[in-house]
Amino acid sequence: MTPILAAIADDFTGATDLAGLLARSGARVSLRMGVPDTPPSDTAAFEVIALKIRTVPVADAVAEARAALAWLRSAGAERFFWKYCSTFDSTAEGNIGPVAEALMSDLGTAQTIYCPAFPENGRAIFMGNLFVGRQPLAESPMKDHPLTPMRDSNLMRLLAPQVTREVGLVDRLTVARGVEAVRAELASLAAKGVAHVVVDAVADEDLGIIAAACRDMPLMTGGSAVAMPLPALYRADGTLSEEAIGVERPAIGAGRVVLSGSCSAMTNRQVADYGARGAPVFRLDPLVLAEEGPQAALDWLGAQDLSAAPLVTATAAPDSVKRAQEKLGVAAAGEIVETALAACAVAARDAGARGFVVAGGETSGAVAKALGVTRLDIGAEIAPGVPWCYARSAGEPIALTLKSGNFGAETFFADALARLEAA
Repeated sequence: MTPILAAIADDFTGATDLAGLLARSGARVSLRMGVPDTPPSDTAAFEVIALKIRTVPVADAVAEARAALAWLRSAGAERFFWKYCSTFDSTAEGNIGPVAEALMSDLGTAQTIYCPAFPENGRAIFMGNLFVGRQPLAESPMKDHPLTPMRDSNLMRLLAPQVTREVGLVDRLTVARGVEAVRAELASLAAKGVAHVVVDAVADEDLGIIAAACRDMPLMTGGSAVAMPLPALYRADGTLSEEAIGVERPAIGAGRVVLSGSCSAMTNRQVADYGARGAPVFRLDPLVLAEEGPQAALDWLGAQDLSAAPLVTATAAPDSVKRAQEKLGVAAAGEIVETALAACAVAARDAGARGFVVAGGETSGAVAKALGVTRLDIGAEIAPGVPWCYARSAGEPIALTLKSGNFGAETFFADALARLEAA
């Protein structure tokens, strides 16, 4: 069918986050890992392309996003969504703003919105300032992110250096007045030449108003939650037919493995919880990996009973991450860990693992690529924005969950495995 909504995500966990929320509608959601190298076929009601462009050079990010847009347009899509992290992970150079402007140019649209709010996961925007729980973004653990440290909470100030046109705000007071008030304010800003509009949202009700007001924009941008109300709006007006149903879960073999590369505060707690449950754990050290490679981890993994879902983790506290980055360089430290975890994923698959729990956006991209996964069908959520997904690797059906670092409760790893067994 012709896609009703097509999305481009800047990393793999963000893509599964969005896909999982769209799948709540009961309609089929297809997630493609990278821009397909074949013409569109067997497209779903909701098509999502996952890229790995959050921290690559701006020109590369723009080029990949434009290629994804071209593929989705060739599939017949007319409405598009640019998905980035609900903590607005970017630097003064980009990549959120430059990609948005490139997509706007290609679509011939003069205005778009930015709404990374996700109240269900503790992300709120008020007067243009992003909060993580009760903390301003710049006071949250995101201030110590190894690749995109967030040192300002104001989204307009964060966005302005990244774009060439004016930045504005639709504040919470306007959103509270409803759909027509938001539309009127957007029109007023457009008349003044404001192309990039941050929109406040502190509750799910706000997201519904924003989605209804902006649903016909050629391009919306934000976190996944502002797209969540769209399927219901499309069903209500008949755009999304009642016959558009999801995919059945395939039979999955018994072996399991957990791979964690995120160093977020929440993932640190999740690793600690899983280890405290008695799970087998192997800890990767980037400095050791740089000298000796991943063979010790591979040997350890080869000796494990995969029915016990062993954990291989590089998750560490900010001080440890900083020491490794100072010695190896930020990019090199990350690449060393991603390469090791990707090798562990392949080794586990070859040893019989068919269920993969993966934590961290960069890690998820590396693992999916190593497993040769090019397309995922979206299943049930484990936590808000984190679904189980189904694909094939080396000819075998597998299940993956690709978790953004800060998502999920402390018990996420155990919860994910229990959900897969129950299914």
